[in-house]
Amino acid sequence: MTILSKDRISLQASATDKVDAIRKAGELLVTSGCVLPEYVDGMLTREQSMSTSLGNGVAIPHGIYENREHILKTGISILQLTEGVDWDEDEKVYMVIGIAASSDEHVGVLSNLADVIDNEETLAELLKTNDPDIVVRYLSEKQSS
Repeated sequence: MTILSKDRISLQASATDKVDAIRKAGELLVTSGCVLPEYVDGMLTREQSMSTSLGNGVAIPHGIYENREHILKTGISILQLTEGVDWDEDEKVYMVIGIAASSDEHVGVLSNLADVIDNEETLAELLKTNDPDIVVRYLSEKQSS
């Protein structure tokens, strides 16, 4: 199963604010068949109760427990924001990673994401690239050899 695919990546995008950014990341999950539209509302509800910002310009909005029935298949979307949006007080987010997971298939991608965020050079490349293959390469689950 492909958790991250190019049809769920939007590069050099823009959003008016945090809510718009979450909606756009969620819409990538909807249009690619991962979730029902109601899931996006759950992503917004989650954000109201707890920020999903990881720092370093990255946020990982995801739904709430009550939205599990709206997940059709596990998937991750990437919304790269050229100008960024204000997320929390004094914090801008440039990459929004929407997560829809009914089990733990997404853990490998999150592990890779943690590595990428810790590496300033790699993160800078991800925040500026216009090549979705680079995003897939850095964030896809590592295949066991």
